[in-house]
Amino acid sequence: MSITKARLRHFHYILAPIMFLPIFLTAITGSLFQVAVITGKSENFFWLLDLHRGKFGSINLELIYPFLNAFGVLFLAITGITMWLQINKKVKKLHR
Repeated sequence: MSITKARLRHFHYILAPIMFLPIFLTAITGSLFQVAVITGKSENFFWLLDLHRGKFGSINLELIYPFLNAFGVLFLAITGITMWLQINKKVKKLHR
């Protein structure tokens, strides 16, 4: 079963909004905690590390959260690059 251009775009279209929140949350909490470490106040902000690692109150996703983030980023990167390369091929054909 080959993956058509339309199906590839659809997968990317569906997964991008779903992956935005976890990736954004990971980036923001990691950056903010690093600022807390630099300012010497990290002991007041360990709750940021809990969010960063995937512990959301009673919901504990610490074991799978990094893998879900990694899978999402890799999938979006691969589908995005593939779509970009397909567009580049079309542009090159038009300029010949």
